[in-house]
Amino acid sequence: MDSTPHQEQGIQPGSDTDVAISIPSMEAYYAFCKEAEEDYEGFWERYARQLLHWTQPFTKVLNESDAPFYKWFEDGKLNASYNCLDRHLLNGNADKIAIRFESDRGEVTHCSYRELHAQVCRFANGLKSLGLKKGDRAVIYMPMSVEGVVAMQACARLGIMHSVVFAGFSAKSLHERLVDVEAKVVITADEQMRGGRILPVKAIVDEALGLADSQTVENVIVYRRTGGDIAWTPGRDRWMDEVSIGQPDSCPAEPVSAEHPLFVLYTSGSTGKPKGVQHSTAGYLLWALMTMRWTFDLKPDDVFWCTADIGWVTGHTYIAYGPLIAGATQVMYEGVPSYPNSGRFWDIIQSHKVSIFYTAPTAIRSLIKSSEADGQIHPRQYDLSSLRLLGSVGEPINPEAWRWYHKHVGKERCPIVDTFWQTETGGHMITPLPVTTPLVPGSCMLPLPGIMAAVVDEAGHEVPNGQAGLLVITRPWPSLARTIWRDPERFRTSYFPQALGGKLYLAGDGCVRDKETGYFTITGRVDDVLNVSGHRMGSTEIESALVANSLVAEAAVVGRPDAVTGEAICAFVVLKGPRPGAEDAARIAAELSSWVGREIGPIAKPKDIRFGDNLPKTRSGKIMRRLLRSLAEGKEITQDTSALENPAILEQLKSTK
Repeated sequence: MDSTPHQEQGIQPGSDTDVAISIPSMEAYYAFCKEAEEDYEGFWERYARQLLHWTQPFTKVLNESDAPFYKWFEDGKLNASYNCLDRHLLNGNADKIAIRFESDRGEVTHCSYRELHAQVCRFANGLKSLGLKKGDRAVIYMPMSVEGVVAMQACARLGIMHSVVFAGFSAKSLHERLVDVEAKVVITADEQMRGGRILPVKAIVDEALGLADSQTVENVIVYRRTGGDIAWTPGRDRWMDEVSIGQPDSCPAEPVSAEHPLFVLYTSGSTGKPKGVQHSTAGYLLWALMTMRWTFDLKPDDVFWCTADIGWVTGHTYIAYGPLIAGATQVMYEGVPSYPNSGRFWDIIQSHKVSIFYTAPTAIRSLIKSSEADGQIHPRQYDLSSLRLLGSVGEPINPEAWRWYHKHVGKERCPIVDTFWQTETGGHMITPLPVTTPLVPGSCMLPLPGIMAAVVDEAGHEVPNGQAGLLVITRPWPSLARTIWRDPERFRTSYFPQALGGKLYLAGDGCVRDKETGYFTITGRVDDVLNVSGHRMGSTEIESALVANSLVAEAAVVGRPDAVTGEAICAFVVLKGPRPGAEDAARIAAELSSWVGREIGPIAKPKDIRFGDNLPKTRSGKIMRRLLRSLAEGKEITQDTSALENPAILEQLKSTK
């Protein structure tokens, strides 16, 4: 059956020459910024009309009547999957490779835009046969795979809002998200392959569904990854290939409102309860495309590789949506950078001729250590000449790692785009531009055109360059998250606090601008959210998991700098019994670390656990976490401790035993 779509009636995107698809110079950058400042709505309207396919054109650009719940292009209609796939079947790129997938074991498969479109349509038709429709919600709990992208695109094609959960989270964490989003279907896999190991996936879904309040789930669809033995619930569980088999290769893309929720992605918050960050369709999609072109200076013959997982926002924007809407060829990799050895990334770049490589500082730091220890897996042993651009994502990259990355991977000829952005922003906000922007190790440089960033004090007043403050965005932009799923008040108070006037988006990061150049440098989180290997977790969430253990009476969690993960979790624990000696302390610490891994996920395991008779508290009972941070970092306590009820505890907690 011919999978080429019929042309849908609607507004077609204009020629790429009508809008800027690259920023070739600093003069051009400042001109685009000036255009946005002088005609903000006109700036965004021009790009939205030219770059997206609309089935119904919008007549209003921005609705600010219910700030901070801004709406963009709200009376327009479009479909995300159509924009990512069908448009390429109509512009001559149907047989271009969309995804080159490399498995954990090294098998390589290719998927063209025509083939990917057909897979998505068959699966979407299968979902429809199960009664799923626009407005329903799906949870996707899958390993890195083409099938994961197919599931996301099929949901988008039908107007089903998806919520992808990283397939390393525990059953409890998965259950919380299933219940909160009221999922009607779970799309998962039998097992996954990572680092040469076979790990359970479907079993974790079964455990999550066995907990209370999961009755909204009607179907569990299982991708047959390994063929291993798994438990099966007849009538509820279905194989993904059997859902798709026999279905037509074409499926009409459901037009949805520009403001229709495309997905909810949960991110940790400082209150302990994960936040369901809700993104719209049009605004998110537009910025995914614009940043693919601006930040990465994307060319038709590029091979793009983002090493993130689809369970995180980077995997959403720069794997599942951005590269596809841009018509790029991308690499997807199932495994980890250290298997079968720590040269795996360099081998993939070499064999697939990757030209744009986008990874996390944590991965870079770990590979520095292994590469310098074993010269046989050093980047110099591989042909990396295909590279023309390097990227960094997830956390600030320290200058030492930047220089190693630039010298040994980029051979001192590849620009590095050190991108600052968040789950809530949908795409890059502050980043160097390749070729255009002078590079400064450790600095994310300047906001993209249309992004109005500033550094302010705690009252919302802009501070002079050279003075540290809070990073804020002063005007709404299309890819801004619309709300927290079913908790709009939390969205308002978390991101638009009244202390700053209620109209500034608070990023939650400290920042300083260079005195002379005005370049932005992120100094770290200013709240209680920990950033470990680019993964954000609430300290309260980890503390709650520790206290749920029968041995623990009280716990406080802080972060400390770590050479590999950027930030490491340090837990201060008060046991219900007496403070243990050194031997028992090591055993109990290992037990508690494993407990947290089961409760939340392996990434949340504390690196250090220290035991004390109690915690440093004020007379009113407040734990003084700023003192614990100093202890975790091995610093001398220089702050005023006169408010402490128990100052002697600080000496005890200095010990790592």
